[in-house]
Amino acid sequence: MSADKLPRSCPGPNRRDFLRFGSVAVASTALGVTPFRAKASTSSNDPAVIFVWLPGGPPHQDTFDMKPDSPAEYRGPYKPIHTNVPGIDICEYLPKLATMADKYAIIRSIAHTFADHGGGHKKFLTGRDPMQPTGFINDYPMVGSMAAKMLAHKHAGVPNYIAGVDGGRQNIDTFSFGSSYLGPNTYPFTIVGDPSDKKFEIKNLSLLPGTEEKIADRLSLLEKINKPLVGDLTGNAATQDTFRQRALELVTKDTAKSAFDLTKEPAKLRERYGNHRYGQRALMARRLVEHGASWVTMVMENATPPGEQMVKNHTYNWDSHAVNCHIFEDTQFKLGFLDQAISALIEDLYARGLDKRVLLVVTGEFGRTPKIEYSKGTQTGVSQPGRDHWPSAMSILVSGGGMKMGQTIGSTTSKAETPKDRPMVPEDLWATVFNHLHIDYASTSFPDGTGRPMPMLPRGEPIKELV
Repeated sequence: MSADKLPRSCPGPNRRDFLRFGSVAVASTALGVTPFRAKASTSSNDPAVIFVWLPGGPPHQDTFDMKPDSPAEYRGPYKPIHTNVPGIDICEYLPKLATMADKYAIIRSIAHTFADHGGGHKKFLTGRDPMQPTGFINDYPMVGSMAAKMLAHKHAGVPNYIAGVDGGRQNIDTFSFGSSYLGPNTYPFTIVGDPSDKKFEIKNLSLLPGTEEKIADRLSLLEKINKPLVGDLTGNAATQDTFRQRALELVTKDTAKSAFDLTKEPAKLRERYGNHRYGQRALMARRLVEHGASWVTMVMENATPPGEQMVKNHTYNWDSHAVNCHIFEDTQFKLGFLDQAISALIEDLYARGLDKRVLLVVTGEFGRTPKIEYSKGTQTGVSQPGRDHWPSAMSILVSGGGMKMGQTIGSTTSKAETPKDRPMVPEDLWATVFNHLHIDYASTSFPDGTGRPMPMLPRGEPIKELV
């Protein structure tokens, strides 16, 4: 299916729908919908999260949890290098990150039991065991949607919850970003495409020519018709009102257009981040949290720079089976882009004094098998190395949030197979993130489809070494 025919990530109205909202608005008002009004701005001191998602599962033992003393069939060909923090070594193909280990922490002992991509996505991103171990449709809300629900009162002229993805990857279920019983009004505002491409643009952030006066007239009408006549029995009207408020704020103010505009950044800084989708997504994430967004997810899959063809014998995301790619050629290629983008982002957050307010989390859904596998590559037809799915161990990088950096938390066994000490689960990570956002996750429940109260997390505690 082509990218332009994929289901929209958010099944709400588009810009044209909003510009025709007059008669619908009157009907919605009769159902108890509050007319659009500008909300109070988000404080510049409000906490925020940048979540970098590496779908497919990067190999932990080839990045942040190397085992140079293990047998060759486990350790692979990469060598560890020292960082600027004694005792912390990382992969030789992460040289920029090695210079700033005092500004991030590596969690090495989070694990779960779902080895399928679908099950792994759902488990990791919701903090709950999925009803089915495969498939990407959530039974429970993704953590970003839960945060969006709790922080819905915050508005700063940009969407409060944003996600950036490649073209054709914007379906809400592609990465298990669904909100389940929280409803589509907690979906992210999705940025589709490669922001390093010269043709890249954010659609639906300005009014159609000649509609300004009509919008003003209809807003005036909504202000007059603001007394509900009947209750919203289904909740659909309230959802539509949320979409309408979000869209009107975006198209009637310049704040969002400015926040998404990377040309406002100095050319030298853009080059530091890298003229590729990893780098420019990272830069955009920083701009968005600066402008008041509370949660920004940036998906980093294909690293191919604009105008270039994907390198042969590489895989689109981080799913480095031998049949998909030569894992060490593919990972080395991707790490160059990831190292540049994430190191620039961390450096920038600290330089701008955002390291207290903004928490950065970089992870995939699981790690890779400790022992290297060999299979015939589908692109090459020859035997080559790879690693399979491995939820029993993984590495997660976190930075900022006013937390304790310059450390590794937990460890794995000698062959990177399972946690050796300080075993944790994804829920511990999300408890830490919610705690940073000042969300009382332990005392908050949402009604599911049957009306039964569901706690935000079934378990989990903030990681004490960080907080």
